[in-house]
Amino acid sequence: MKLIPLPAFQDNYLWLLHDGRRALVVDPGEAGPVLAALEEGGLQLEAILVTHHHPDHVGGVDAVRDATGARVFGPARERIPEPLQRLSEGDAIDVLGLRFEVIDVPGHTAGHIAYYARDVDDSPLLFCGDTLFSGGCGRLFEGTAAQMHDSLAKLAALPGNTRVCCTHEYTLGNLKFATAVEPANSRLIHYRQQCELRRSHGEPTLPSTIATEREVNPFLRTRIPAVTQAAHAYNAADVKDEVAVFAALRQWKNEFR
Repeated sequence: MKLIPLPAFQDNYLWLLHDGRRALVVDPGEAGPVLAALEEGGLQLEAILVTHHHPDHVGGVDAVRDATGARVFGPARERIPEPLQRLSEGDAIDVLGLRFEVIDVPGHTAGHIAYYARDVDDSPLLFCGDTLFSGGCGRLFEGTAAQMHDSLAKLAALPGNTRVCCTHEYTLGNLKFATAVEPANSRLIHYRQQCELRRSHGEPTLPSTIATEREVNPFLRTRIPAVTQAAHAYNAADVKDEVAVFAALRQWKNEFR
């Protein structure tokens, strides 16, 4: 299988996965990059996987479906262009000979879902939309801090070698914030240097891995004392539990420059 992040808009990635003949695409907010990649590779698109309803994730769905005849899969509780098969946690779909399990991850939007395949070329694969970013997480547009904290905990519990395919190139900005939270985290410092080098060469920082995110992403590290202390220093109000730590971090990140 070949995994390709197709750049779109200013900083989106539309993920294309193919076996040389058949393909799937995740969150095609723009049709042009997808159709061009399919034509260039001589690929037949079998499926469109949608994680949530925001326009930069669904704006190209109709055009791609009409051009290819691909099936569309999406969240059960969000407004996604019909026709599609609606999914929620406990469901699974078979595409390209792979089984993708559906995980409910509300927070960024109320009905956001992720797609998880346990074995794609000997390692797991996660399409997580705007829930988990490398070094960060999505804003809380429709959900609560408790929901997002729970959603991230589900993803953090996946195997460490799981490839994390999020849909924005936000990594450097996220790692700048993460360094403000944990300036003494040597793994974070090294990872930030690696990502800066990749971007300087015009390369994506993604996919990341769950193991890396556990080590560098403050939103997955709310029980780490240094992270708790940083959250308390930012907001001296009650930061007695992990959800409160997460909420303080998310507000801090919203204001961070």
